[in-house]
Amino acid sequence: MAAVYDDYGPDRVGFFFGLTGPRLAALTLAVIPVFVAANQQRWLLAAQLAAIAAVVTVLVVVPVRGRSATGWLLASLSFTVGKAFGWTSWRSKAATGKAEALENADLPGVMTGIEVHDGAPKGPTQTRYAVIQDHGLRTWAMTAAIRHPGVGMAEGDRRDQYGRGLTELLDVAARASLISDVVFLVRTVPDDGAERQQWIAAHRRPDGPELARRMNDELATALTRAAVRTESFVTFVVPEARITKQAREFGGGLEGRTRVLYALADEIAAMLRGGIGMTDVTWLTSPQLALAVRTGFAPADRAGIIDALAAHQTDPTVCTEVPWAMAGPSGADTTMRHYSHDAWNSISSTLKLPDRGACLGALAPVLTPSEPGERRSYTVVFPILPFSRADRQTASGEWAADMGEGLRGRLQIRQRSRDRDNVTRAHRLDAKLASGHALTRPYAVACVTVTKTMRVAEFGRRLDASIRRAGFAPLRLDLAQDAGFAAATLPLGLGLTRKADE
Repeated sequence: MAAVYDDYGPDRVGFFFGLTGPRLAALTLAVIPVFVAANQQRWLLAAQLAAIAAVVTVLVVVPVRGRSATGWLLASLSFTVGKAFGWTSWRSKAATGKAEALENADLPGVMTGIEVHDGAPKGPTQTRYAVIQDHGLRTWAMTAAIRHPGVGMAEGDRRDQYGRGLTELLDVAARASLISDVVFLVRTVPDDGAERQQWIAAHRRPDGPELARRMNDELATALTRAAVRTESFVTFVVPEARITKQAREFGGGLEGRTRVLYALADEIAAMLRGGIGMTDVTWLTSPQLALAVRTGFAPADRAGIIDALAAHQTDPTVCTEVPWAMAGPSGADTTMRHYSHDAWNSISSTLKLPDRGACLGALAPVLTPSEPGERRSYTVVFPILPFSRADRQTASGEWAADMGEGLRGRLQIRQRSRDRDNVTRAHRLDAKLASGHALTRPYAVACVTVTKTMRVAEFGRRLDASIRRAGFAPLRLDLAQDAGFAAATLPLGLGLTRKADE
């Protein structure tokens, strides 16, 4: 029997009936004038102030699809202003004829600050791995393509071993005091049949039986439409504020930071091959990463790249690399409900962790396409808190849980099962942190991509249905679809909660 993981709780536990400090302060400021007016027996004014306090309570407290009404108001206002000034539409420099240096990344939206460097030569082959720098968030990252036998057919003991291996990986990353995020990304891409067509062209005999040839072609057409390929990546992110000191010991600058990242990459690769059971961990070079980004924006472009690789074997002059200036889309538009890029539309949703917990591998239904030509992907991000900050937050959460429990007891309010579970989990989390484990706040983002000839809204509903079938609750990333697509589809180490200098 596989273990069920449910040792998680709210990111912030309100100490007064679930209310955090800022919300409680806002409600207090709204209610105090009501009591002042009532004390002065100005009943009409008190009624008017009570109505205003009720409106403030609804705006601040009542959640609407994961956000408060105030949050929705600010997000809608920001989106409207951006739409009016044309900030939600983007066109690449290559599409407008303004591209200069092909090695410079030209990506839209939250990816604007991305720059990819060639790291220092490493190993007997002197390979230069890609080093991702995000100028906007002031972070550094490296990405590897990984292969895993999967957990679908694994026994409970083997799944538990993978779970312990993931825990050890996060603990090692926390002890290094450098890595802030570990990101796992999986994409199921519709099979384009490019490799099969090349194999048939090289091995098919011209004098073969016509019936066998026709049956083989029909079978290949049917299977190709239904088949998918799986791509998996892992990315670790290091903030600039944490890497600066150690980079000086290696000479400083880009080379110093590269050598620090290389050392961390070796540690991460060893942990991935060990407890987690990865069969292959290959750190990507800059051309390989550009190819992964390009196929993230346009899944159908892979067939042309495979054909170019085959032609390069006979004609070395054939270009097989995707320049970074053309790795992104030629144009992208952000709408309220989906993200449009070139000939494709994408919809992203976050996943709410279930109270009953989840088993390792529970996200498998999310990757199952509902129709041919549909691309599914998801990313699971593990933000790792420094031990000092984790200790403060754990102590604060435990104190808030105990305070809420005490207030309910004094006011003789019946405590619900969920409240009791939150208190128990807060104490259990503190015990695990005291034993040396790292504190992480994982979250997942899923995305579906289809061509513009297909109804993306329908596929968005199917994605939400798959998330519910997996045991999670979907939450559509309205007004932030571009950020959701970048986090769920592109192996660049992007997330939804990271802030600059964090």
